[in-house]
Amino acid sequence: MLALKLFFLTFLKSQAMKKLIWGMLAVSMMVACQEGEKAKDDFTGNEATYPLVAASEYDIDGSVTFREKTDGTTTITVTISGTEGDIEHPVHLHLGNIAEPGADVYANLNPVLGKTGKSETDLTTLADESAITYQQLIKLFACMKIHLSASGPQKDIVLAAGNIGSATADDTSLGRLGVGSCKSN
Repeated sequence: MLALKLFFLTFLKSQAMKKLIWGMLAVSMMVACQEGEKAKDDFTGNEATYPLVAASEYDIDGSVTFREKTDGTTTITVTISGTEGDIEHPVHLHLGNIAEPGADVYANLNPVLGKTGKSETDLTTLADESAITYQQLIKLFACMKIHLSASGPQKDIVLAAGNIGSATADDTSLGRLGVGSCKSN
């Protein structure tokens, strides 16, 4: 009789445990789906993607995508191929065409991580602390430049670059030879 009671209690506990586990799993899935929907709902659906071309002897290229958020700000995602290791590659937004040398930094973005080749920045303000919207960004006569290093002699080496906004209609660069260096700080 005692063995039967122990079996019955063990059976009930295992059934209860199974229900508890399945319940927790169901709740986790609902929360994950809601978070995914919320993240999706953070964006309006407006986006613009621009190519980034190799700008030096390094075989690096990719793209930059601007996605409009519902609050009017922008998430900028840079994806490049050919990077590796733990180095971080600075990313700058400059006014003007990529061929213009000495252009001032208009906005600093999060660096591209060498091991992933990616950078993501929620851009709300520029280098001078003024606010900027998605609609303003995609109309700029500007370019993006990704540098080899943040300091030292390699900071002036531009790995990849591309015109954005209205500068894409005035693409006068000549590939790798046509990318102007940035203004050193």
